[in-house]
Amino acid sequence: MNNSKIALVTGASKGIGFEVAKQLGQQGITVLTAARTKEAADQAASELRQQGIEAVGVQLEVTNEAHITELAKWIETEYGRLDILVNNAGVHLEKSGYEGDAFRDTFEVNTFAPYFITEALMPLLLKSEAGRIVNQSSALGSMQFILTNELAQRIATPAYSASKAALNMLTAYWAQKTSGTNLKVNAVHPGLVKTRMDGDKAELTAEEGAVTAVRLATIPEDGPTGGFFYMDDKLPW
Repeated sequence: MNNSKIALVTGASKGIGFEVAKQLGQQGITVLTAARTKEAADQAASELRQQGIEAVGVQLEVTNEAHITELAKWIETEYGRLDILVNNAGVHLEKSGYEGDAFRDTFEVNTFAPYFITEALMPLLLKSEAGRIVNQSSALGSMQFILTNELAQRIATPAYSASKAALNMLTAYWAQKTSGTNLKVNAVHPGLVKTRMDGDKAELTAEEGAVTAVRLATIPEDGPTGGFFYMDDKLPW
């Protein structure tokens, strides 16, 4: 049985996800770096281990039901619990010239996948003495921002914004369902980060964009649940 905290980070092979895994690992947490392919997951874990972090690569194509089921069973067998889940994997297909059904496929990754992953892992998270779920959302999923903020109005797209708004609702749902337990569930906005999704015009590095998720993943017992945050600020739904 591993005595350190165990964290699973989806979409951890690059960008914000890799930085979240790195920053959690720097706190002595064992990180499971999840990626679409085992090769990508193992590569990320290897890079982290070279920095003295305890990391294990795990394959998780977030829309693959078999992957989710197999990973939940493996975590239960290997560790007996899960302390931190960071639902980081996401897509913004409307910005990339996507030729498929951008609206449906966006929801598959940004909303449906976190739902099924979280539901599968919930029993293991509830076994933790201080379980934490962090959903990587976006200010573009805030209905108040869309109605009042000029930048949000200019850059928002329907599928991405709606999928993140739905993820926010799931955050609130899980928070109230687990009220009275040791589990805390929050959504975070990483900021506009220099990744493949937001591009070079974004203002934050991936390292900076990971900070909010890491903070909410490691909040103490008296920390919040059922909130939506950016850095130290609480955002409107």
